[in-house]
Amino acid sequence: MERIILYYSDGGKTKVVAETLALNFRCDICQIRDLKKRDGFRNRLSSTLDAFRENKTEIYPPTLDLEEYDTVYIGTPIWANNPTPAIITLIDRCNLRGKDVVLFTTSNSNSESALEKMEMKIRARGARVVQQFNLNTDNKTPARIQKDTEALIVTKDLYLY
Repeated sequence: MERIILYYSDGGKTKVVAETLALNFRCDICQIRDLKKRDGFRNRLSSTLDAFRENKTEIYPPTLDLEEYDTVYIGTPIWANNPTPAIITLIDRCNLRGKDVVLFTTSNSNSESALEKMEMKIRARGARVVQQFNLNTDNKTPARIQKDTEALIVTKDLYLY
């Protein structure tokens, strides 16, 4: 079984989760970059509105060939109870037909709505969501996030996917 982890990370917490997963599974990993400027107060406000409206954005890489992978992990922080524009764009551009997908989010609280929205989009593209989780990262160090991710791997039986 071939896996890949695709993620967007703004503040670095989702990156810690993605890298911990990739290290434990010894699989490929790809960071999705949003080409729109997202830092600063005005841009943060605009980013929140983009997420709320599920606006698309320019990303790098612009497309991905996932043909060789059976399982695709997709991770994002939560903005305005939604996945980030970069991940919405990624999901819309990828051919996920026939893939098993594991979704994960990071946030300061537990928000199921972002996972539900991602799952709807994934299923509409012919993929099967086999597992999903949110990791609360509020006030956690990277070391704590790594330990919490390793615990989730066990409790969610992620080695199966």
